[in-house]
Amino acid sequence: MGDTLITIVAIFLAATLMFVFPLVSISERNDDISQLGVQTATVEFVDNIRTTGKITQTNYDAYVQRLATTGNSYDIEMEVKVLDENPGKKTAQTTQDKIGENIYYSEFTSQIEQKLRESTTNTMTLKEGDMISVNVKNTNTTIGQMLKNFFYSISGNDSYKIAAQHGGVVMTNGNNR
Repeated sequence: MGDTLITIVAIFLAATLMFVFPLVSISERNDDISQLGVQTATVEFVDNIRTTGKITQTNYDAYVQRLATTGNSYDIEMEVKVLDENPGKKTAQTTQDKIGENIYYSEFTSQIEQKLRESTTNTMTLKEGDMISVNVKNTNTTIGQMLKNFFYSISGNDSYKIAAQHGGVVMTNGNNR
């Protein structure tokens, strides 16, 4: 009887080592690949906006589609800090005849999407000195997260594995191009 119990435990351990741990490893590698793809797409999207000075519906849709190719769903948070220059100032550049301070007001994802839809050219133009930031995180639970939570008893609704953020200052006026 004792040998049978040891044999059953050994078979269970062997099956676990042969099937479950490789599955966990592959699913975590898949999450890492998705993370890299999301980070790359986010950096390219933001850098395109910074260099052109424009957010277009076409580029935004392509960005969302590129994120969707990872097989996960994402929460995309965009923020544009629009430079509201003092009317007594001649340019956005630092000069000695500067009067007052630069003030920024923020526009967020829903406002940006609305401006893209309502514009006749499906474009939101920015100017030099505006700031853009994009934060992305997955909203679904990946297989890697489920297996990790099962084996390590890690739980929580706010635990996300795949996330990216990037931002910067717009370098050119969107009206010039």
